[in-house]
Amino acid sequence: MESVASFLAAEHPTALSFEILPPVRGGSIERTLESIRPLLEFNPAYVNITTHRTEVSYTPAGGGAYRCVTAKKRPGTVAIAAVLRERFGIRAVPHIICGDYSRGEIEDQLIDLSYLGITDVLALRGDRERAASVFTTSPDGHNHADSLCRQIEDFNKGRMVDGSEAEAPSTPFTFGVAGYPEKHEEAMNLSTDIANLKAKVDSGASYVVTQMFFDNSRYFDFVGRCRDVGITVPVIPGLKPLTSLRQMALLPRVFHIDFPDELSAALLRCTSDAEVRTLGIEWAAAQARELREKGVPSIHFYSMHAVQSVAEIARRIY
Repeated sequence: MESVASFLAAEHPTALSFEILPPVRGGSIERTLESIRPLLEFNPAYVNITTHRTEVSYTPAGGGAYRCVTAKKRPGTVAIAAVLRERFGIRAVPHIICGDYSRGEIEDQLIDLSYLGITDVLALRGDRERAASVFTTSPDGHNHADSLCRQIEDFNKGRMVDGSEAEAPSTPFTFGVAGYPEKHEEAMNLSTDIANLKAKVDSGASYVVTQMFFDNSRYFDFVGRCRDVGITVPVIPGLKPLTSLRQMALLPRVFHIDFPDELSAALLRCTSDAEVRTLGIEWAAAQARELREKGVPSIHFYSMHAVQSVAEIARRIY
């Protein structure tokens, strides 16, 4: 099976990909797999599987004291990637994040994935801890995704984190990175953010997947700016269909994006989640139609909690 990077670089009609969450700790993988079946009929080019940093919680320990508990809420990214490939023959793209992982722990993930023959990954810095105002990681971790990219490239050459040399994997990893058409929340401006993106591409990334956006002009402007600074790899647009009234405030706050005036006006007329879902399908379908007409290599759907909406969009577009 060719890599995602090779597929995206080749000539083909606009493809579809989407992203899934591993089940909450202890949850059923069968339920997760069943939830994505409506999208499998559209022959997704690949499926991303998210990963998450350790979460910290505090539980009463008696006497007014609290006990700190740390756990990964959604383990299983590597296992689900293997299941998707073996059961459905789908290119699986697990996320590798800096988060609170040490370089050694990241290397262990790469070793496991390499043994399984899963050599497509998405290299991301990851989010801050929920209660933190700044991003932190393991003392021996990566603070930025370009450094993570360089570790993956070193692994491809047989260079281990302890400085030793090993046999290079027979199939090297290829990987994508994230891009932000409306800039990353921590970037001073879009120009510096694109400079940071170029550093990731220069460190080995083969393609870029964008954060969600609701105004295609933002995407086209972003791609133009990327090309102006010498980023030549495919830039894959990421779309998310709106599904609920609460997203009107949630998405701009969490993802630092804007709704265009026409969409915000239409949202303000919605009085139920059902009306938002209908609007979300119409809006995202119009976005996808224009993107496909412009010949983008693939459209990536953030399908969490929106599988049925993505399936309806795909029926209209593909």
